[in-house]
Amino acid sequence: MTRTVFAGGMVFDGTGAPPARADVLVEGDRILDVGIGLDGDESVDCTGTVLLPGLFDCHVHVAFSGPVGSITDRVQKPFSYQFYEAAQNLRRTLELGITTARDAGGADLGIKRAVQDGLIPGPRLQISVAAISQTGGHGDGWMPSSHCLPLFVEHPGRPATIADGNDEVRKISRQLLRAGAEVLKVCATGGVLSPADDPRHSQFTEEELRVIVTEAAMQGRYVMAHAQGTEGIKNALRAGVRSIEHGIYLDDEAIELMLAKDAWLVPTLIAPVAVLRQIEAGTDMPEFIVRKVNEVAAAHVESMRRAVDAGVRIAMGTDSGVGAHGTNLEELPLMEATGMTPSQVLAATTSSAAELLGYGDALGKLAPGYRADVVVVDGDPLGQLSELPKLVREVWQDGRRVSTPQQASVA
Repeated sequence: MTRTVFAGGMVFDGTGAPPARADVLVEGDRILDVGIGLDGDESVDCTGTVLLPGLFDCHVHVAFSGPVGSITDRVQKPFSYQFYEAAQNLRRTLELGITTARDAGGADLGIKRAVQDGLIPGPRLQISVAAISQTGGHGDGWMPSSHCLPLFVEHPGRPATIADGNDEVRKISRQLLRAGAEVLKVCATGGVLSPADDPRHSQFTEEELRVIVTEAAMQGRYVMAHAQGTEGIKNALRAGVRSIEHGIYLDDEAIELMLAKDAWLVPTLIAPVAVLRQIEAGTDMPEFIVRKVNEVAAAHVESMRRAVDAGVRIAMGTDSGVGAHGTNLEELPLMEATGMTPSQVLAATTSSAAELLGYGDALGKLAPGYRADVVVVDGDPLGQLSELPKLVREVWQDGRRVSTPQQASVA
């Protein structure tokens, strides 16, 4: 088997330690060694570059492409169009150096396996299939006209997920697990994009949330919670969810609970920014979206600052699909602006994200025995996080080169 050495560069190993000069030796899909003066059968000249572990995005929607508020756009697309969009979205995401992603609703088992089996290029996926929502909740597409326009239409691989009461949430949880969900996603609060609720209001009782957590745990899975409002965040944490998505209205008690429960925050700071950009560009948005996104924007940043100051565990996620796929790395300078150091941001995008997803023993670091996901970056990414998308020279996944600048077509 061919041994490939990435020679002459600096290595950011994913732990948060400063980059250090080293070579990385790869055989097959694994890293054999990291050190000085390593030899291989083939060499990749990495002079003047920094090597990063494959990056993570812990909150994407690859089967959805905005603009999020355009109801006309949503109803005019044929049903199967989403799967072709997903292929394009996955490729754009991979070209950024994101070699692993967690899909927070939309991608079914067929999309995951298409990537896994090499039918289409993309990051390896951990899927939730669809988000569990209560009637009138964040996942309920009911409109004032009495028409229902869900973001994701049910199909044989993606069951309907509106549920109320312990028995219904238990059954929906089991149906999602049967459909291939590796994580259950629940909407514990309202949201910005949903027509009939408020991001600050709680959804599902703590008891209902516990049922979902229990069902996931019995199958060796965990729960991620769309949770924006303060009380809904606390309900989700007390029920045992592993990660809080968005976390827009954190207070001191919620942060203390996150620390006590060893829970994660996936902030998705770019999501409201992306919606605001769409509004400024003249996208036809319902009034309720315009109003809510303006209400949450400042609170979101302040909550993230408080979480960073308190030492909450943070993993990178973007909510891509709300914003354009291929712009995922715009999240990184926004994270830095809330008080994280560049090394902390990159660790949140590599080893910490891998730990959240349960892949910490195989992904997220450049270390012997880890899978050979390597991103070759020109210059110093820690000194210019905002320029990182332009600096990516090559992307390797499981020891295979999957993208170069000539291939890249980031939109």
